[in-house]
Amino acid sequence: MQRAGGSTGIEKAAQLIARAKCSVGEQAAAEEAKADLRRLIEEFERVTTMLEQIEMDIEVLLSEIPMAQQLRTLKGLGKIFTAAILAGTGDLRQYAHGRQVMRKAGLNLAESSTGRCKGKIVLSKRGDSALRKYLYLATVQLVWNNPVFRHLHEHNIQEKKIKKQQSIFKLIGMLARILVGIVQRGEKFTPEKTVLTWSEAA
Repeated sequence: MQRAGGSTGIEKAAQLIARAKCSVGEQAAAEEAKADLRRLIEEFERVTTMLEQIEMDIEVLLSEIPMAQQLRTLKGLGKIFTAAILAGTGDLRQYAHGRQVMRKAGLNLAESSTGRCKGKIVLSKRGDSALRKYLYLATVQLVWNNPVFRHLHEHNIQEKKIKKQQSIFKLIGMLARILVGIVQRGEKFTPEKTVLTWSEAA
Protein backbone atom coordinates (compact mmCIF):
# COMPACT_ATOMS: atom_id res chain seq x y z
CA MET A 1 0.00 0.00 0.00
CA GLN A 2 1.41 3.39 -0.99
CA ARG A 3 1.45 5.83 1.92
CA ALA A 4 1.87 9.61 2.21
CA GLY A 5 5.51 10.65 1.72
CA GLY A 6 6.18 7.79 -0.67
CA SER A 7 6.90 5.07 1.93
CA THR A 8 5.29 1.67 1.51
CA GLY A 9 3.65 -0.45 4.21
CA ILE A 10 6.69 -2.77 4.33
CA GLU A 11 9.12 0.15 4.76
CA LYS A 12 6.98 1.60 7.56
CA ALA A 13 6.83 -1.78 9.32
CA ALA A 14 10.64 -2.10 9.10
CA GLN A 15 11.04 1.34 10.67
CA LEU A 16 8.68 0.45 13.53
CA ILE A 17 10.54 -2.82 14.22
CA ALA A 18 13.91 -1.03 14.25
CA ARG A 19 12.66 1.57 16.74
CA ALA A 20 10.98 -1.07 18.90
CA LYS A 21 14.35 -2.82 19.33
CA CYS A 22 15.68 0.35 20.96
CA SER A 23 12.66 0.72 23.26
CA VAL A 24 13.31 0.57 27.02
CA GLY A 25 10.13 -1.48 27.42
CA GLU A 26 11.14 -4.23 24.99
CA GLN A 27 12.48 -6.70 27.58
CA ALA A 28 9.67 -6.19 30.09
CA ALA A 29 7.02 -6.51 27.39
CA ALA A 30 8.50 -9.81 26.18
CA GLU A 31 8.49 -11.26 29.71
CA GLU A 32 4.93 -10.10 30.30
CA ALA A 33 3.84 -11.67 27.02
CA LYS A 34 5.47 -14.98 28.01
CA ALA A 35 3.77 -14.89 31.42
CA ASP A 36 0.39 -14.15 29.78
CA LEU A 37 0.90 -17.02 27.35
CA ARG A 38 1.74 -19.41 30.21
CA ARG A 39 -1.42 -18.36 32.06
CA LEU A 40 -3.54 -18.85 28.94
CA ILE A 41 -2.07 -22.33 28.33
CA GLU A 42 -2.68 -23.32 31.96
CA GLU A 43 -6.29 -22.07 31.76
CA PHE A 44 -6.82 -23.92 28.47
CA GLU A 45 -5.48 -27.16 29.98
CA ARG A 46 -7.68 -26.71 33.08
CA VAL A 47 -10.83 -26.14 31.02
CA THR A 48 -9.96 -29.03 28.67
CA THR A 49 -9.53 -31.39 31.63
CA MET A 50 -12.84 -30.22 33.10
CA LEU A 51 -14.67 -30.75 29.80
CA GLU A 52 -13.18 -34.22 29.41
CA GLN A 53 -14.42 -35.12 32.89
CA ILE A 54 -17.90 -33.76 32.10
CA GLU A 55 -18.01 -35.83 28.90
CA MET A 56 -17.01 -38.96 30.83
CA ASP A 57 -19.74 -38.26 33.40
CA ILE A 58 -22.29 -37.80 30.60
CA GLU A 59 -21.16 -41.07 29.01
CA VAL A 60 -21.75 -42.91 32.30
CA LEU A 61 -25.20 -41.37 32.75
CA LEU A 62 -26.24 -42.16 29.17
CA SER A 63 -25.15 -45.78 29.57
CA GLU A 64 -27.80 -46.08 32.29
CA ILE A 65 -30.61 -44.80 30.02
CA PRO A 66 -31.77 -47.50 27.54
CA MET A 67 -33.40 -45.04 25.12
CA ALA A 68 -30.16 -43.04 24.93
CA GLN A 69 -28.50 -45.98 23.19
CA GLN A 70 -31.30 -45.97 20.61
CA LEU A 71 -30.90 -42.26 19.95
CA ARG A 72 -27.17 -42.63 19.51
CA THR A 73 -27.70 -45.00 16.60
CA LEU A 74 -28.54 -41.81 14.70
CA LYS A 75 -25.12 -41.05 13.22
CA GLY A 76 -23.93 -37.53 14.01
CA LEU A 77 -26.13 -36.91 17.04
CA GLY A 78 -23.38 -37.52 19.60
CA LYS A 79 -23.50 -37.84 23.37
CA ILE A 80 -23.65 -34.11 24.17
CA PHE A 81 -26.71 -33.48 22.00
CA THR A 82 -28.32 -36.74 23.12
CA ALA A 83 -27.93 -35.73 26.77
CA ALA A 84 -29.11 -32.14 26.15
CA ILE A 85 -32.23 -33.26 24.24
CA LEU A 86 -33.15 -35.88 26.86
CA ALA A 87 -32.62 -33.29 29.61
CA GLY A 88 -35.12 -31.01 27.86
CA THR A 89 -37.69 -33.59 26.83
CA GLY A 90 -37.49 -36.11 29.67
CA ASP A 91 -38.75 -39.60 28.88
CA LEU A 92 -39.52 -39.61 25.14
CA ARG A 93 -41.96 -42.48 25.65
CA GLN A 94 -44.44 -39.98 27.09
CA TYR A 95 -44.82 -38.29 23.69
CA ALA A 96 -47.26 -39.61 21.10
CA HIS A 97 -45.79 -37.55 18.24
CA GLY A 98 -42.80 -35.36 17.41
CA ARG A 99 -45.12 -32.34 17.26
CA GLN A 100 -45.37 -32.48 21.06
CA VAL A 101 -41.58 -32.18 21.32
CA MET A 102 -41.70 -29.22 18.92
CA ARG A 103 -44.39 -27.58 21.05
CA LYS A 104 -42.37 -28.12 24.23
CA ALA A 105 -39.40 -26.41 22.58
CA GLY A 106 -41.52 -23.51 21.30
CA LEU A 107 -40.92 -24.54 17.69
CA ASN A 108 -44.61 -24.87 16.82
CA LEU A 109 -46.23 -22.26 14.58
CA ALA A 110 -48.45 -19.55 16.07
CA GLU A 111 -49.97 -16.25 15.00
CA SER A 112 -48.01 -13.22 16.17
CA SER A 113 -50.10 -10.77 18.19
CA THR A 114 -47.56 -7.96 18.63
CA GLY A 115 -45.15 -5.72 16.73
CA ARG A 116 -44.58 -5.54 13.01
CA CYS A 117 -45.23 -9.28 12.64
CA LYS A 118 -48.77 -9.00 14.04
CA GLY A 119 -51.09 -11.40 12.25
CA LYS A 120 -48.25 -13.35 10.65
CA ILE A 121 -47.50 -17.02 11.34
CA VAL A 122 -44.22 -17.32 13.25
CA LEU A 123 -42.50 -19.72 15.63
CA SER A 124 -44.21 -19.44 19.00
CA LYS A 125 -40.94 -19.59 21.03
CA ARG A 126 -43.17 -20.31 24.05
CA GLY A 127 -41.28 -23.24 25.40
CA ASP A 128 -37.94 -24.53 26.63
CA SER A 129 -35.33 -22.26 25.02
CA ALA A 130 -32.45 -24.64 25.86
CA LEU A 131 -34.25 -27.54 24.17
CA ARG A 132 -34.99 -25.30 21.18
CA LYS A 133 -31.30 -24.37 20.92
CA TYR A 134 -30.03 -27.94 21.14
CA LEU A 135 -32.57 -29.28 18.64
CA TYR A 136 -31.42 -26.61 16.21
CA LEU A 137 -27.70 -27.25 16.78
CA ALA A 138 -28.20 -31.02 16.63
CA THR A 139 -29.97 -30.69 13.28
CA VAL A 140 -27.18 -28.52 11.86
CA GLN A 141 -24.67 -31.13 13.07
CA LEU A 142 -26.69 -33.90 11.42
CA VAL A 143 -26.82 -32.02 8.12
CA TRP A 144 -23.02 -31.93 8.20
CA ASN A 145 -22.42 -35.50 9.38
CA ASN A 146 -25.42 -37.66 8.52
CA PRO A 147 -25.89 -38.64 4.84
CA VAL A 148 -29.69 -38.89 5.18
CA PHE A 149 -30.09 -35.40 6.64
CA ARG A 150 -27.57 -33.95 4.20
CA HIS A 151 -29.43 -35.49 1.26
CA LEU A 152 -32.81 -34.18 2.46
CA HIS A 153 -31.38 -30.72 3.14
CA GLU A 154 -29.93 -30.56 -0.38
CA HIS A 155 -33.25 -31.84 -1.79
CA ASN A 156 -35.14 -29.11 0.06
CA ILE A 157 -32.84 -26.40 -1.27
CA GLN A 158 -32.30 -27.60 -4.84
CA GLU A 159 -35.58 -29.29 -5.70
CA LYS A 160 -38.14 -27.62 -3.45
CA LYS A 161 -36.38 -24.21 -3.63
CA ILE A 162 -36.59 -23.74 0.13
CA LYS A 163 -34.18 -21.36 1.85
CA LYS A 164 -31.43 -23.00 3.92
CA GLN A 165 -32.78 -21.77 7.27
CA GLN A 166 -36.31 -22.92 6.41
CA SER A 167 -34.95 -26.33 5.45
CA ILE A 168 -33.16 -26.61 8.81
CA PHE A 169 -36.41 -25.92 10.67
CA LYS A 170 -38.27 -28.51 8.58
CA LEU A 171 -35.53 -31.01 9.42
CA ILE A 172 -35.85 -30.18 13.14
CA GLY A 173 -39.44 -31.41 12.85
CA MET A 174 -38.19 -34.54 11.12
CA LEU A 175 -35.61 -35.10 13.88
CA ALA A 176 -38.30 -34.77 16.56
CA ARG A 177 -40.47 -37.35 14.77
CA ILE A 178 -37.53 -39.73 14.40
CA LEU A 179 -36.56 -39.49 18.08
CA VAL A 180 -40.10 -40.15 19.29
CA GLY A 181 -40.69 -42.85 16.66
CA ILE A 182 -37.62 -45.00 17.37
CA VAL A 183 -38.18 -44.79 21.13
CA GLN A 184 -41.87 -45.66 20.87
CA ARG A 185 -41.14 -48.66 18.66
CA GLY A 186 -37.96 -49.69 20.47
CA GLU A 187 -36.02 -49.56 17.21
CA LYS A 188 -32.63 -48.35 16.06
CA PHE A 189 -32.30 -45.59 13.49
CA THR A 190 -32.59 -47.07 9.99
CA PRO A 191 -31.56 -44.69 7.16
CA GLU A 192 -33.50 -46.54 4.43
CA LYS A 193 -36.72 -46.61 6.46
CA THR A 194 -36.30 -42.95 7.42
CA VAL A 195 -35.96 -41.80 3.82
CA LEU A 196 -39.01 -43.86 2.83
CA THR A 197 -41.16 -42.66 5.73
CA TRP A 198 -40.13 -39.04 6.17
CA SER A 199 -38.68 -37.75 2.91
CA GLU A 200 -42.00 -36.30 1.81
CA ALA A 201 -42.50 -34.55 5.13
CA ALA A 202 -39.01 -33.04 5.01
